[in-house]
Amino acid sequence: MKTRLSHVLLCLWIITTNAQSQTNLTNRKIDGYRGIWFELNQKYEHGDKYSGALSTYTAKHMPLAVYSPKVNKTFFVYGGTISEMERYLLCMIGYYDHETGMVSKPTVVYDKKGVDDPHDNPSLMIDDDGYIWVFISGRGQKRPGFKYRSKLPFNIDSFDEITSEEMTYPQPWKTDLGYFHFFTKYTGVRLLYFETSIDGIHWSEDQLLAAIPQKVGEQSGHYQVSGMHNNRKLGTFFNRHPNGNVDKRTDLYYVETRDLGKTWRNVQKNKLTIPLIERENEALVIDYQSMHKNVYMKDMDFDKNGNPICLYVISNGHEPGPVSAPYEWCITYWNGEEWCTNKITDSDHNYDMGSLYIEDNEWTIVAPIGTGPQKWGVGGEVEIWSSKDNGAHWKKLRSITSNSQYNHAYIRRPLYFRAPFCFFWSDGNAHQFSKSQLYFGDFSGNVWQLPYNMENDFEKPIKIN
Repeated sequence: MKTRLSHVLLCLWIITTNAQSQTNLTNRKIDGYRGIWFELNQKYEHGDKYSGALSTYTAKHMPLAVYSPKVNKTFFVYGGTISEMERYLLCMIGYYDHETGMVSKPTVVYDKKGVDDPHDNPSLMIDDDGYIWVFISGRGQKRPGFKYRSKLPFNIDSFDEITSEEMTYPQPWKTDLGYFHFFTKYTGVRLLYFETSIDGIHWSEDQLLAAIPQKVGEQSGHYQVSGMHNNRKLGTFFNRHPNGNVDKRTDLYYVETRDLGKTWRNVQKNKLTIPLIERENEALVIDYQSMHKNVYMKDMDFDKNGNPICLYVISNGHEPGPVSAPYEWCITYWNGEEWCTNKITDSDHNYDMGSLYIEDNEWTIVAPIGTGPQKWGVGGEVEIWSSKDNGAHWKKLRSITSNSQYNHAYIRRPLYFRAPFCFFWSDGNAHQFSKSQLYFGDFSGNVWQLPYNMENDFEKPIKIN
C-alpha cells in the first residue's frame, strides 16, 4: 500500500508541476512502462477511424527497436505517458538486457510538453561507436522534429539535442556508406524526402523523393515503409494519396538505392529520375486504384538475394467496420523476374499492424489478426502466420494472446532481433480511453509484460504466457 501511495503521489506531483510550472521531463527516468492511448476523433458507426493502444505507432516510424550484439541488449523506443490517468506524450527509451533478463527504467528522451498525439513518437538508430540516436517525429510545420544522441555509448541515461527540423515519420538507417534518413514533410500534403550524413551531425539538404499527383493540377501525397539489405542497399515501398486525400490512399510503388541516394532505380535496375512526379512511372508495382482498393503500408524486408518484400492491408475504404471489409493482408515480392502478390488472411481494421520476418526457408508475420475484445477496433489478438513457399501459401502457427481484456496493437520487429525480444507492442481499449501496457514475445509463444510500475532501476519483466 505504501509503494502504491508513493507512486500515486509521484504521478500527481508530475502532473501538477507540468501543468503549473511546465516542468520539462526530458532526460528524466520514469518509474515504469506506460503506453500512450490516443484517438483521432473521426467518429463512425463502428468507432473512431483509429484509436487505442498507439505507443508503438505508426507503421511509418521505423525501426523502433535495435538489438546490439556488442552489449547483448535490445534498445527500444515508444510513446509513453505519465500515468494511466493521462494523455501526455513522452518520447521514451528503454532496454532489455539479454544476459540478466531484466529491463531498465525508461528514460524520457523528449517531453512533448502537452502533445498527446503519437504521430510524434520516436524511432531509433545505433551507430558504429554505440551512440544511440533517437529521431523524434514532428507534425507538419507547427511541431518540429528532433534528432537526439546519447551522451555515452550504449547508455540511455541522458541525450543531447543534435538538430531541430521539419520531419514526420522518421526512418533512419545506418549503412556502410553513412547515415540515411527517409522522412515526410507536410506541405499541405504528405511528401517523401530523404537526407544523408557521414557523421550524424552534419546532414545534406532535404531531397524530395516522391510527389505523384493523379493528374496535372492536383495535389499528391504518400506513406512509405523502408528497409535495408546487407548494410548497403536501401529500399522503400510507398502508396499514393489521390489529390492528397489520405482516405483514398492507393497504388503501390517501389524504389531502391545502393549509393546513399545518389542514384535511384526500380526493381529491374532501371535508373529513375527523382523526384517521381508522374503516376505512371517505372516504380509502379500495382495499380490498386483501378481495383478501387485502399492500401495501408505495414512493413518491408528483403530475402537473402536482396529481393524486396512488402506487407500491407487492402480494403474497400477508410471507414471502420464491415462497410470497408474485407481487410485483406497481402504480401507482394519480387521473385527475380516478376512481382508476385498473395493474400495471407483477413482481419477487421485498416490500422491492424504487424511485422514481417524473412528467413531462408520460412516467411513469418506477427500481427493482431485474431478478433479482439473490441471488434472493428484497432488491433486484436496477436497471431503468428507462416509460409514455407515464398509467400504463396500461409497458415496460422499459433495464437500469442487470447481472451484479452483489451486489443493488442502495432506489433513491431526489432532490427537484428534476438529471442526472447522478437517483437513488442502495447494493448488498450480500442473504443474508449484506457490504461495501455507494453509487452514483448518470442516465436515459441512466450509473452512478457514490461513492468507498469518500477521501484528499482532494473526489474524482471512479468511472464504472462
